[in-house]
Amino acid sequence: MSNSRSDNDPLRPSDHIDSVADDAEVAQPKLGFVGWLRWGWRQLTSMRVALILLLILAIAAIPGSIFPQRMADPNGVTQFKTDNPDLYPVLDAMSMFDVYLSPWFSAIYLLLFISLVGCIIPRIKHHAKALRAQPPRTPARLARLDDHIVTQRVVADGGDADAEAAAAADAAQKQLKALGYRVARYDRGRTWSVSAERGYWRETGNLLFHIALVGVLITVGIGGGFSYTGQKVVVEGTTFVNSLLDYSSINRGRFVSDEALQPYAMTLDSFDVTYVPLGEAGGGQAANFSANVSVRDVDGSEWDGSVKVNHPLRVGGDQIYLLGNGYAPTITVRNAEGDIVYSQPVEFLPQDNNMTSLGVVKVTDGMPEQLGLTGFFYPTAAQLDSGAYTSVFGDLYGPLLTLDVYEGDLGINDGTPRSVYTLDTGELDKLTGRGTDVESIELEPGETADLPGGRGTVTFEDASPAGATDLSQSVKRYVSLQIHHDNSAGWVLAFALLALGGLGLALFVPRRRMWVKATAEDGGIRLEYAGLARGEDPTLSAAVSDLAQGHERLLDGVAPRRDTSVKGEHDNG
Repeated sequence: MSNSRSDNDPLRPSDHIDSVADDAEVAQPKLGFVGWLRWGWRQLTSMRVALILLLILAIAAIPGSIFPQRMADPNGVTQFKTDNPDLYPVLDAMSMFDVYLSPWFSAIYLLLFISLVGCIIPRIKHHAKALRAQPPRTPARLARLDDHIVTQRVVADGGDADAEAAAAADAAQKQLKALGYRVARYDRGRTWSVSAERGYWRETGNLLFHIALVGVLITVGIGGGFSYTGQKVVVEGTTFVNSLLDYSSINRGRFVSDEALQPYAMTLDSFDVTYVPLGEAGGGQAANFSANVSVRDVDGSEWDGSVKVNHPLRVGGDQIYLLGNGYAPTITVRNAEGDIVYSQPVEFLPQDNNMTSLGVVKVTDGMPEQLGLTGFFYPTAAQLDSGAYTSVFGDLYGPLLTLDVYEGDLGINDGTPRSVYTLDTGELDKLTGRGTDVESIELEPGETADLPGGRGTVTFEDASPAGATDLSQSVKRYVSLQIHHDNSAGWVLAFALLALGGLGLALFVPRRRMWVKATAEDGGIRLEYAGLARGEDPTLSAAVSDLAQGHERLLDGVAPRRDTSVKGEHDNG
């Protein structure tokens, strides 16, 4: 390429690529700092980047469903730490247990919010302008459109072709208005034409969808600051008071004050569970759970309710969910003088489907040294060939409690947080069980056994009502409840429904333009019908055909009369 080529072509600019010598550099404009900022803003506020950020946000939320989250399952995080001591610090440093509060998730969240807002505002302005604008002028050559029909009508002898063409345009204008189009007339010379457009709801739906997404982001972001989620273990016969001190654990938003919790008291009256009988399909599995509670509001009113799986109970604006359940044997420990130093139900954590459960008792006072007891509870105990016990059914058909005793410093006086469900035996001396000369303690409901070395006794209390002969109520049960408060849930639902409605409009409302042109000729009029879709519209061809047939019926009041009919005609002249 040479400069002489540019000299011979006056329409080619001097800085065209073909005008630059081979050894010369192409001159490019320098953006500068402001230019780069403007370029970055345009990239961030493009719909393509918004969709990419939405996809990244969905991917970033996946770890929240893989790893237990402190806000929803603090006990699960503790158990993960125990099971994976080497992996836990790495994942914790990456905020895998606080995904939705992590800096990287918040950064994606904010970028998506900014991108959507920056994308939506210009589109709203453009759409508002389009709603006020008239349909575009009728193209000079409608035959160039793919969906195009031409008909000829003969004017009777003595008839006025111009008048009939104008009347045809008037009829088409009324027809298109009746079909829901916005119409405009563009008449010139001996040609009368109608330009029509409809489908503005398609872009309106698109904008509603994206506005709803912004609404969801705002609602979740602000609503999370006023929400709280807490966990509480409640044993049969005990009462939970909705206060910060009575929660086992609680995670609250930054705007939740100490006085924000709605005061009420809830007592677990009973816990009902049914099991599939052995011998049937799914034998031994739990079929139904129901935590029956009585609630006392702050105004003194009382009422009864129940909490079931997937059926939360609503109390004072809180949603109460049933997360788990188990047995809570009542254990009493007495010292050598016979004084009670410990007596309360102990929550045992289920280890299998047959409710073989593990529990810990910590006696801190009243003994020469602190005592720790670890044990297993078997609702329906059976002995294996190895001599070990197991539970063969989840209900109470022969409950058995086995305990191992430890003595020493429990490590609770140094200020270090300790889980009530685990016992650190590193600094303790084992007094019974494997590795000692004393067998583990085995107790049935109502039985008492001596602690080794004359330290006192331990009793497995029978919780059955007086005079009861069966074992169905000999051990209390407990439930693990989650109390969730979030007033933004209704707003999230409203915006989600708005997004669904907007998406439906954007997908199913066709955006199209239609034209009808009537041209007066010697002895007749030429009618042209054409359509153009914005995007995919498989029904456009049928719509143009129906428009032409309906227009002919309006003109004749009978079946269409045509001298010629051409579909998809192209006029290259």
